[in-house]
Amino acid sequence: MGNFLILERLDRLEKLVIANKEVLTFEETCDYTGISRSYLYKLTASGNIPHSKPNGKMIFFEKRKLNNWLLQNRRKSHTEIKGEALSYTFKNRR
Repeated sequence: MGNFLILERLDRLEKLVIANKEVLTFEETCDYTGISRSYLYKLTASGNIPHSKPNGKMIFFEKRKLNNWLLQNRRKSHTEIKGEALSYTFKNRR
């Protein structure tokens, strides 16, 4: 097996391990979200992302809270907007 295939399999295994964890380290959070290290530092320093610093140095992220943060400010699809408009129109007929 070539080195590339071994590295690819190792990468898949790492992702599986991260997927089963409830609490992520800083590095794991960067990998999980795709956010760069510098931007994640800015988000934690400004308090814009939920995180914990139990010993004052290391930063941890709860995956459930992280997912909620990632999915905030949801945008509706055109189909959802049209359906709501149609529903509103029927409900407020004169």
